[in-house]
Amino acid sequence: MEEIAFEDFLKVDIRVGTILEVNDFPKARKPAYQLTIDFGELGIKKSSAQITDLYTKEQLVNKQITAIVNFKARQIANFMSECLVLGVYNNDGKVVLLQLSEKAKNGEQVS
Repeated sequence: MEEIAFEDFLKVDIRVGTILEVNDFPKARKPAYQLTIDFGELGIKKSSAQITDLYTKEQLVNKQITAIVNFKARQIANFMSECLVLGVYNNDGKVVLLQLSEKAKNGEQVS
């Protein structure tokens, strides 16, 4: 594992957001959803997320998530992904979303 300086960590902007809308993403190479996420004062951002194995669209709407919001936008098929939703791979290789233990204000920074 490569070590980084604390100053490098400070460059990563991780925020809390609430998923507003979830759509299928048939043009993605791997199964994914297109998410529309409310980050409060930061505004609305879109993300492609490979989380179809463990989550239905209905389960995701109104769910709070954490995401890196200061990555450069990335073109995925015909969709522009503006943030990276955070999760971990479980023992089956499926993505489990990182979640808050209590509700927080959209746009709050993870520290």
